[in-house]
Amino acid sequence: MSSSSREAPRLSVIIPALDEARSIGATLDAARRVGGGVEVIVVDGGSADGTAEVARGRGARVIRCERGRGAQMHAGALAARGEVLWFLHADTLAPPDAAERISEALADPRAVGGNFRIRFDGGRAAARFLSWLYPRLRLLGLAYGDSGFFVRRAAYERAGGFKPLPIFEDLELLRALWKQGRFVQADAFVVTSSRRFEGRSFALTFARWSLLQGLYWLGVSPHALARLYAHVRLPGARGKAKA
Repeated sequence: MSSSSREAPRLSVIIPALDEARSIGATLDAARRVGGGVEVIVVDGGSADGTAEVARGRGARVIRCERGRGAQMHAGALAARGEVLWFLHADTLAPPDAAERISEALADPRAVGGNFRIRFDGGRAAARFLSWLYPRLRLLGLAYGDSGFFVRRAAYERAGGFKPLPIFEDLELLRALWKQGRFVQADAFVVTSSRRFEGRSFALTFARWSLLQGLYWLGVSPHALARLYAHVRLPGARGKAKA
């Protein structure tokens, strides 16, 4: 990957954010360490806590967008210059060899995109359980945005990009990518925050999440599911919330 500012970067890292000043600094530091002259874009959804200032201070390009993770990620994709788009949540840490691992994963011309293995930080039972569960879901073909989706720009555009949905914008894109080719997995881990489980019963949260998932795959509209989503949103995780 060229480090010249006159040449388009091969990889653009796109990070949607909303009131993430406490966590985005570490995310950006990790993203900068992947090397290769990557482009880093933070798409701010109207933060009131200095998120944009923290991002600029770390050398990221900051653009503004209406609140909503799907809309924010799509705005970042439209502004990005890279051949490959990598969507990273604001509380997720990239491995230092991420750029290399993405290149390896996309060496297969049949691969249109992919994601990373994922670990949830902390020693709580919820974090350990989800770190165990995600690989099993991957065997079923399921992947979620917190695992760091990356996609060839051309495939992203053919898929229509992330939709401005209130929930499950990641699954909508995944379904569109399946129609084009393989969705592969990079041989490295991202580490994401388990803060979403703080202050709430994990069993209840997981049951509600599973219910929403089941209804989605049965064909219920994400817009209809959004009315239920308000009961699943978690305290202390405003930046993870959708519109």
